Amino acid sequence: MDLVHTSLFPRTPLLNGADVEVTRSAIRDYFHATFTRYEQLFETLACDAAYFEKSISLRHPLIFYFGHTATFFINKLLLAGLVTERINPQFESMFAVGVDEMSWDDLNDKHYPWPTVAEVQAYRDQVRAVVDAVIANAPLTLPIDWQHPWWTIVMGIEHERIHLETSSVLIRQQRLEWVHPHPAWAACKLSGEPPRNELVSIAAGTVRLGKDRADGVYGWDNEYGEHVADVDEFQTSRYLVTNREFLEFVEANGYRTDVWWDEEGLGWRQFSRAQQPTFWQRDGDGWQLRLMTELVTMPWDWPVEVNYHEAKAFCNWKAAQSGQAVRLPTEDEWYRLYDTSGVVEVPADAPASANLHLDHWASACPVTQFAQGELYDVVGNVWQWTETPIYPFPGFEVHPIYDDFTTPTFDGRHNLIKGGSFIACGNESRRDARYAFRRHFFQHAGFRYVVSDVAATAPNVYYESDKQLSEYAEFHYGDEYYGVANFPKALAQIAIAAMVDKPARKALDLGCATGRATFELARQFDEVVGVDFSARFINLGVQLAQTGSIRYTLVDEGELVSYKTRDLATLGLAEVRNKVQFMQGDACNLKPILTGFDLILAANLIDRLYDPAQFLSVVHERLNLGGVLLIASPYTWLEEHTPRQDWVGGYKKDGENFTTLDGLKAMLGEHFRLVAAPQDVPFVIRETRRKFQHTLSEVTLWERVK
Repeated sequence: MDLVHTSLFPRTPLLNGADVEVTRSAIRDYFHATFTRYEQLFETLACDAAYFEKSISLRHPLIFYFGHTATFFINKLLLAGLVTERINPQFESMFAVGVDEMSWDDLNDKHYPWPTVAEVQAYRDQVRAVVDAVIANAPLTLPIDWQHPWWTIVMGIEHERIHLETSSVLIRQQRLEWVHPHPAWAACKLSGEPPRNELVSIAAGTVRLGKDRADGVYGWDNEYGEHVADVDEFQTSRYLVTNREFLEFVEANGYRTDVWWDEEGLGWRQFSRAQQPTFWQRDGDGWQLRLMTELVTMPWDWPVEVNYHEAKAFCNWKAAQSGQAVRLPTEDEWYRLYDTSGVVEVPADAPASANLHLDHWASACPVTQFAQGELYDVVGNVWQWTETPIYPFPGFEVHPIYDDFTTPTFDGRHNLIKGGSFIACGNESRRDARYAFRRHFFQHAGFRYVVSDVAATAPNVYYESDKQLSEYAEFHYGDEYYGVANFPKALAQIAIAAMVDKPARKALDLGCATGRATFELARQFDEVVGVDFSARFINLGVQLAQTGSIRYTLVDEGELVSYKTRDLATLGLAEVRNKVQFMQGDACNLKPILTGFDLILAANLIDRLYDPAQFLSVVHERLNLGGVLLIASPYTWLEEHTPRQDWVGGYKKDGENFTTLDGLKAMLGEHFRLVAAPQDVPFVIRETRRKFQHTLSEVTLWERVK
């Protein structure tokens, strides 16, 4: 093979070694290589305009992704306690959360005041220096495991490697005149006559999935747990489906024949008006293929790159033509391919035996280049769509530093892709990797097909059995216990009563958790925004707003649970769900768009903030003059949430008791007046059938006067 080799892009490091300084050095090299390679990717952009015009309407412009991976380091290292100060709070809010569009027509036309490319590069330089100093100087003990502060450092690096790939796809979709070839991103030049695809039999067997907590290589939350499955015998295509093989579907009017497309796929096709794969372009009577930075004559022996809907439609068409049960593989079936083909992990000191990890080219290559057992490209070249929506393994846990990495995708709408592409690096290249995308999404992804009389069954994707989330779902939407009224509803009623003779246009439910008060406030306000730091909690509110109902389990005792279903109609809230929206946010670093409110409700929030003074000193800027701030808190100050020196009250000052109410008066007094005497509002949280928390929260109402 005529392969192009440069120095190998570092592999994800071992974290359970015996030598601290060797591990420290490996992580430092891994960080700098990744940070540099990511910046090098953006050197393919030929002008500043390429950073600011969206490649596709469903995603942010590329300037966001240029800044996003850097702000991720700072935001997560702050949570881990490895850094203590922000570099640029504005950037660390603006670039914090990306867009995972919920539908292909979920257009976002908002215009953000993006900084210049030079400003973002300068910020990246600052972040590089800060992270380098952390790696060089922070105390390190081995092994680095899930609970270790240094896990967050590797998390940041692996996160940037994910965006190395996703940003390359956006660059591939940017205007051709706004990109240019780059020697570090050279495409494959090989192409020949495509092979005739044929079926290979795969024997029945058992697959075992799930990463062990003691594994010495970094993993994302969805990889852990345990899944064992018996897989029946099936057949699979020897090769990935090539551009030539897919051309048969295009020329058979596959994009104009509705019967091959399921309901969701048909909706996408009609909306997008697709007539061929996205990266194909007509060239007179022939075809060209758009690569990341260039347009080339169609390499017919390369794998076709399509979304799930196109791959599924092809399989339906192929089944009708062949009379066989053709479909995409399940995740379990793909692991049978992996286990029977002799594939091994990418070696540390030699190029991969696959078009993987940027070891060969910055593009796909012919499907005949890398044999793996009887098959080709079980891993590498392009990702492979599966029939399986991503789901949690038994034993799944959310990592507290990145609680929304996977949980928002447990919705039955994100299908797993397997095997990695030419640019899949680090964690992405490994057997345990589990990545999933919306079915209309484009990656460097193609597919192979299987023939099996066994139907692909969808796993249960929902995880409302998560103990904390279920407790809060019950706390917000469930039964009342011991005669104590529903707490979020009670706070909303107090807030609404305080708005007599005041405008009731916009309200902010800050620290909204699973969102009951957000819905309750919408009875009175024209628009209510619920904001919480936890995407897990917000996701439940979004689910309620979209579907009108939620399901969850409650622990009774031990492994025994009861099953609950709650709906907005029963709560009398069905009519208001179009008036609410939910956003993830940090109360100490809110996005600029969160302003102009007539009411802000901060329920059981201030004693869980890492910097409550920061919040209290600027909250007036979010509130209209005459607007009301409702603060409710049991004042349970804990150093695990708030450093002792940052408590608002609950300590001795000048030899006398200094309460949180004293602190609130001091911090809010310049802009607010206390409009009523404080009142205690009780709440009860059910932990198990026989264990409850009973707490009093002090409620204070403040009117903005300045």
